[in-house]
Amino acid sequence: MTTVDDVLALYEAWGHEHYDEEVGQLAHALQTAAHAEAAGAGDALVAAALLHDVGHLLDLQGGAPGPHERTGPAWLAGLFPPAVTDPITLHVTAKRYLCAVTPEYAGGLSPGSVRSLARQGGPLTPDEATSFSALPGAAGAIALRRWDDAGKSLDAAPPPLAHYEPLLRALAR
Repeated sequence: MTTVDDVLALYEAWGHEHYDEEVGQLAHALQTAAHAEAAGAGDALVAAALLHDVGHLLDLQGGAPGPHERTGPAWLAGLFPPAVTDPITLHVTAKRYLCAVTPEYAGGLSPGSVRSLARQGGPLTPDEATSFSALPGAAGAIALRRWDDAGKSLDAAPPPLAHYEPLLRALAR
């Protein structure tokens, strides 16, 4: 079973690596979580913001083949409740949703997000967008997606990973 120490070690080992963006994985995770905190998000959503791309780190480590929005939550599922893992699972679909319902949203995507959007199936169809918006976790996933988009600055100075360790330990089962 995955532990909080395993999660922290994964970020320490692979967080300096890049995945589709100029900013490293750890810097992106910390910025995304800081945006969630600044918005007053609950603890579970702050943790989801921090951990939303953990599947990329698993891929960089050489394990967990598959889309990161599935591999990450699967790896975290025994450790954290669905309130943490569900928004992670839905954050890619939230990007596809926002591209479908807010045309100007796609114009603000980073080059890496534009590339990954193509791999992820592009904008949702109108029927898919309607179905997504009806999901209980859609609002949290959309908020996470917007923080994800904002967490790609090369100049940001978010709190360190240690700042989030007590939160992760409190949420762990």
